[in-house]
Amino acid sequence: MLDVRRLRLLHDLDRLGTIAAVAAAHTYTPSAVSQQLSALEREAGVPLLERTGRRVTLTAAGHILVRHTADVLAGLERAAAALAAARTGPAGPFRIGAFPTAVRTILPAALVALARDHPALELQVTELDPSAVPAALRERRLDAGLVHTYDSPGAVPPVPIDRQSIAPAMIDDRDVTSVAPSVHDDRDLESVALLDEAVHLAVPAALPAAGLADLRDQPWIMATPGTLCHEITVRVCQAAGFTPRVRHRADDFTAVLALVAAGQGVSLVPALALAPPPSAAPPAPGPSAPSPSVPSTSAPSPSLPGRPSPAPAPPEPVPPTLAPAGIRLLPAPTRRRTRIAHRRGAATHPAVTALTAALRVAAQPFAPL
Repeated sequence: MLDVRRLRLLHDLDRLGTIAAVAAAHTYTPSAVSQQLSALEREAGVPLLERTGRRVTLTAAGHILVRHTADVLAGLERAAAALAAARTGPAGPFRIGAFPTAVRTILPAALVALARDHPALELQVTELDPSAVPAALRERRLDAGLVHTYDSPGAVPPVPIDRQSIAPAMIDDRDVTSVAPSVHDDRDLESVALLDEAVHLAVPAALPAAGLADLRDQPWIMATPGTLCHEITVRVCQAAGFTPRVRHRADDFTAVLALVAAGQGVSLVPALALAPPPSAAPPAPGPSAPSPSVPSTSAPSPSLPGRPSPAPAPPEPVPPTLAPAGIRLLPAPTRRRTRIAHRRGAATHPAVTALTAALRVAAQPFAPL
C-alpha cells in the first residue's frame, strides 16, 4: 500500500523541482524528505527518481505516479467535503486569501453574511497577491482564494470609458487568452468565475493624451515586480511597442491614484480600485435598524411573534464611479478577471459553497444592471 503522505511529497517534488524546496514547504529537513521518497520507491517496487550528482528528477514511472497522486489527493478532498456536509453546517477554521481591492470592496459584506448565517465558521482572511494564492492552496495554508487573470493585450478590443464600463461584470472567462497562469488546467486546483472588470489607464487630468501610444515617454507608477499588476503593465506597454519607464512603485491603488493626481506619472488601474468601499459605519442600534451588511431601499418590517424575520433586501448597486479629482481615465487593451479558487475536489465542501455564494451576492452591487 502506498503511503499518502509520501505520495504528497513526490507530487510536491514534481511541482517545486528540488528536495530542498519540498523540505521547506513541509518544514522537514532535506534528509527526511529523501528518506521518505526512498521508502515510497520501496513501496512502489520501481525507481521513481533519478539522481545525478545533487540533482533529482522523476523517472517515467515517477511521472505516472504523480499523475495518479493528483487524483488521489482530489479524492481525499472530496471525502473531506462529504464528511463536512454530513455535519450540521459549515464549522471550524476557514482561511481565505484575497487581493487588496477585494478586501476593501467585496469581502467585508461577504464576511458579515457568513458570520451571520454560519456562526460556527471561523473565518481568517489573509491579504495576498493573486500570484501567491495557488501555492498557498496547494500547501494547505489557504482553503480558498481569489486569483486573477488578465487578457493578453489585443485579445479583446478596448472598452470605451463610460459610467457602465467602470463596474465589473460577473461572467466566465474560459475562452479568453490570459497573460497569467490560469487555474483552469491546473491538476491540483479548481475555480469558478466571480468578476470581469475593465482596466483603465489613469493619467493626470492636464496631460494631453488620448491613449496608450501617447504614454510611451511618460513616467509610470507600477506595482512591485513579481505581482500580476506589474506583469500586466509591462505586457501592455510592450505590446504597444515600448517599455515603461518606472518612476514610483506602489501596490496600494489608493496611493497609485494619489500619485497620478499629483502629476507624478501614469498607471494601469482596474475598475474595482475606483469603486467606493462599503460604508464602515453601522446603523444606529434599534429594532428597525437594517443590517449593516445588506443595504435596504425601504424600512424593514418588524418581526411578529411566531413569525420569522423578513428576508433582507438584495444589496443595492454601487453608484457608477467617475474618475477621482485630478485624473482622467483612458481605455486600456485588457480586462481583469477574478475567480474563486480552491483545491480540486473541495467544490462541494460546505464552507467553500457558502463562501462562493456570499462572494457572489457581495459582488452584485459592483456589476452593471
